[in-house]
Amino acid sequence: MIPTIFGKTFLQRALLALIAASLSGCFDSGSDGNDSPTQDAVSEQPNQPPEVDGIPAAAAIVGELYSFKPDAIDADDDFLEYFITNQPAWATFDTETGLLTGTPQEAHIGDSEEITITVTDGRDTRSIGPFSIKVNARPQTPNAPPTLSGTPPTSVIVDQEYLFRPTYADPENDRLRFSISNRPSWANFSTTSGQLRGTPGAANIATYSNIRISVNDGANTVTLPAFSIQVRGLDNRAPTISGTPGTSVQALQTYTFTPVGSDPDGDTLVYQINNRPRWATFNSATGVLTGTPATTDVGTYSSLIISASDGRTTAALPAFSIVVTAAPNRAPTISGTPPTSVAAGAAYSFTPVANDPDGNNIRFSIQNRPSWATFDETTGRLSGTPGVAGTHSNIRITVTDGDLSATLPAFSINVTGATNRAPTISGTPTTSVSTGTAYSFRPTASDPDGNTLTYSIANRPSWATFNATTGQLSGTPTSSNAGTYSNIVISVSDGSLSASLPSFAITVVQASTGSATLSWTPPTQNIDGSSLSNLAGYRILYGRTSSSLDQTLQVANPGTASYTITGLASGVWHFRVKAYNSSGAESDLSNSGSKTIP
Repeated sequence: MIPTIFGKTFLQRALLALIAASLSGCFDSGSDGNDSPTQDAVSEQPNQPPEVDGIPAAAAIVGELYSFKPDAIDADDDFLEYFITNQPAWATFDTETGLLTGTPQEAHIGDSEEITITVTDGRDTRSIGPFSIKVNARPQTPNAPPTLSGTPPTSVIVDQEYLFRPTYADPENDRLRFSISNRPSWANFSTTSGQLRGTPGAANIATYSNIRISVNDGANTVTLPAFSIQVRGLDNRAPTISGTPGTSVQALQTYTFTPVGSDPDGDTLVYQINNRPRWATFNSATGVLTGTPATTDVGTYSSLIISASDGRTTAALPAFSIVVTAAPNRAPTISGTPPTSVAAGAAYSFTPVANDPDGNNIRFSIQNRPSWATFDETTGRLSGTPGVAGTHSNIRITVTDGDLSATLPAFSINVTGATNRAPTISGTPTTSVSTGTAYSFRPTASDPDGNTLTYSIANRPSWATFNATTGQLSGTPTSSNAGTYSNIVISVSDGSLSASLPSFAITVVQASTGSATLSWTPPTQNIDGSSLSNLAGYRILYGRTSSSLDQTLQVANPGTASYTITGLASGVWHFRVKAYNSSGAESDLSNSGSKTIP
């Protein structure tokens, strides 16, 4: 077996480092390196700890990919690094992104040890966990999720104990496992009971945000709403709140009220509301109450109380009511420009655009409808095919919501005698093609009268075929067809009138081919310094684009360090190389190179 480093074989790493492919001097070159992170000078401002968020799934299923990646931010923009304790044997962990991923097998069924994922800015840490992952066999029957409730305290005073334990249950009495994200560094967490407990010191005065506690029964996860804990000093003064909320709003109009809150200690305020109207939303960070009541929300909404809390004391506005009154009915609208002429025997159609600002149901009606036309009272569509010439005047289309109405301006429809109109044809044919390459051109044609069209061609090249139904000219010229084919004309006819494209020529040119030579340095050692004795050969992948290397050559000679590919058609070609050993293991692809064949 080839030794591995961080999930990659030495053969893969050696080939990536040593491949130096060149295409007759035309390969692009590049270099990569690692820039050392710079350490900012120490600021006199106190460090703001990082925040990490995410609820890791507490269960994995045999044979299915498990993946969890936490989200972390740092208010000071410090460099963040992750580390993990009790990493499962079946998973890998990325210290730069915090990604924990892997696919457990039957041998891994059961509970993992308590895992903790921690992020650090070099001065403070935040953690997700401890949590555990239960590897389950593939589920056979549906599982009912557990329940989780409780209201965590949102503040604690320095040197006093903080304690929160949620209420939980499982309808099937499954074993429950708890996890936490953004656990404060001064608190401990129980994965058995979900208890969060700790005593912050003076150095911990801060607000610890976006804390989330979850419970899992091995199949389903339930999470409490995110909450914050503010660690405060011993002295505190009450916040204040003021403002006069509006007491009425008309249905379909927007209501907004923003209270003014402040705290003499500069503490962060959290706003709450009692008896929030169902049509409104409330922002706990700003206290803004806003919403647009619907016509079905007419009524009085009483005993609304908005309060502000600094985590220890609360101030509230006097209770108030909001009366939602009915909105006056508004007339529907109708618009559109109906066609005013149509040829006898041709189809006529017009559908107006109408809507009602109150969302009421609308219906259409018409006056002086032509006898040859039908009218749809649901959509307002007027359609039909007149048989004889004549003028139909003073046609009016109206829309109503049952109370108010709106009408289009009166219009006339003039039915004219039927006359044939010539078809049209367009398109720009390609004027050159290489031998051995397929040529195809298909014009676009239409007939204003809807007549059936037939195509024809003059001076068709001998190597091409022509479709009289579609007008498509296609074929693949050979070397014997090289030359210029001039004065080609493609026409279309409706049986009476015709139209033609401008004459054009097609030049058939001989296709050129070329070659590209690749070279590389074979890997010679394994990671332990022993000789790489089972190198078996190389595989060359190439194609027209760097993302689609759809052709492969195998070089079954480990002593070979170069190869020439011939018979390449003109254009840009891209190449990459990989090595393989006698066991069939392959390295990663080498760096990419390209060559342009003229």
